[in-house]
Amino acid sequence: MATKPVETERPAESARQPPAVEDIRRSRPYLFTASPLRALARRFASIVSLVVLDVTGLVLGLYGALVLREAVYGDFPPLWGVLWRDAAAKWLPFLTMIMLLVFWRAHLYAAREFRAGLGRVVSSLALVAVLALAFGVGVGHRYNTFGLAPAALALTAVLIGLFRASYDMLTKDIFQLAGIRRRAVLVGEGESLEHLYQTLGTGRGGILYEFVGAVASPHEGAPLPILGDLEDLPGILGENRVDELIVTDQAFTEDELLEVVEQAHRSGVQVRIAPKTTSLLTQRGEYVPGQGVPLFELRPPVFAGTDWAVKRVFDISVGLLVLILGLPLWLVIAAAIKLSSSGPVFYRDRRIGLGQREFGMFKFRTMYADAPERQAELEERNEAAGALFKIRDDPRVTAVGGILRRFSLDEVPQVLNVLRGEMSLVGPRPLPVRDYHLLEDWHRKRYLVLPGMTGLWQISGRSTLGFDDLVRLDFYYLENWSIWLDISILVKTIPAVLISRGAF
Repeated sequence: MATKPVETERPAESARQPPAVEDIRRSRPYLFTASPLRALARRFASIVSLVVLDVTGLVLGLYGALVLREAVYGDFPPLWGVLWRDAAAKWLPFLTMIMLLVFWRAHLYAAREFRAGLGRVVSSLALVAVLALAFGVGVGHRYNTFGLAPAALALTAVLIGLFRASYDMLTKDIFQLAGIRRRAVLVGEGESLEHLYQTLGTGRGGILYEFVGAVASPHEGAPLPILGDLEDLPGILGENRVDELIVTDQAFTEDELLEVVEQAHRSGVQVRIAPKTTSLLTQRGEYVPGQGVPLFELRPPVFAGTDWAVKRVFDISVGLLVLILGLPLWLVIAAAIKLSSSGPVFYRDRRIGLGQREFGMFKFRTMYADAPERQAELEERNEAAGALFKIRDDPRVTAVGGILRRFSLDEVPQVLNVLRGEMSLVGPRPLPVRDYHLLEDWHRKRYLVLPGMTGLWQISGRSTLGFDDLVRLDFYYLENWSIWLDISILVKTIPAVLISRGAF
């Protein structure tokens, strides 16, 4: 919760001159100041640790595949030395080099907040396997069996995934026990500052924030102690140890923002700017030549060409797999629904999809038959902000429906919408007609792509986020889409559903 706004005493105008702060860049490069050196040391240790874990996972995965092959075709149990005299062992240095290069290219050694997840690990290992097989064919290597590569790929993916997950959990605990903090000062005004403080959360990348205070006008309420205004910034940075200056650009002119960045860099402090929504949209800007001033044409966030083809093929392939493998579970759920309450098994919820057109979204029925008629009387109990309708312990939900919602099993039939071309596996969630009519104009760009069964909403807090923040997540997804991002979101959706993070 935000603390009560606190204002520090302010000296008289004549005594407000900040102390002189020497430009740190004149005495030594910014790279060699304390904060960047600490960050550089942590990054180096992180990369080395991840490389060791990945190589260990590769060695154990390859050896496990050799053990399986020996168990099927040879004598069991095999000996370590016997297996590593196999020709496959000679491939280990080559595989290690290729894996590290592919992982680096896939940003798997990036900083924690930017590092890709399990989906990118699996896809990168698949690429390593394809490259290794292609190289073997090219040099005339004769394979005794083609089962070794898939087995090694599966075992290595599982091991590296477990090692990396354990590493993330362990380092996060170590950071907290060691008291490592990011000392941050927020810069903004009014509601934008309040929103910035609330949405930043308690930490980033496993390192907690320690908020020193805020730089704001004295008459503005702030969730942190007010250290001064923009004129006091040089003195604030000189008197306090600050790692990051986090700025919201909604309350400042361009000249003021440039001055903030200049003052921070003089003191060797990192600057991070939280842009407003219109700034995020200009990432799709395309320069229009022939004008007296630089103009940018905003391109709509749509999937076209090869992006559309790749995403659609992926949707159909995975959708068919989910439908076939999940059929026995569907039958069990259908029986439970019919036995527990009267009404159909499926429910077609009217939603707004691509091009702001209505379609019927398939779901397992989780409510009593008269649920739509009862919504009007429950509107005053709505617990969600903006264009959303959510109620904890909704009285219209059946006992079986509560279980289905608890694990999001009621959403599974939407693979039928995916196969029909009305939805995608991953994308902005489609809203009911009632919620759609409450949208603001800038929200509606999310309807330029197919809605999704899951998305960043489901793995980033779900119902605990405000609606504007959810829409900003949609824009982030559209700007940064890749097939690997889809895979990563699908993989992360499973634990998010199992622990019901923010869902109701």
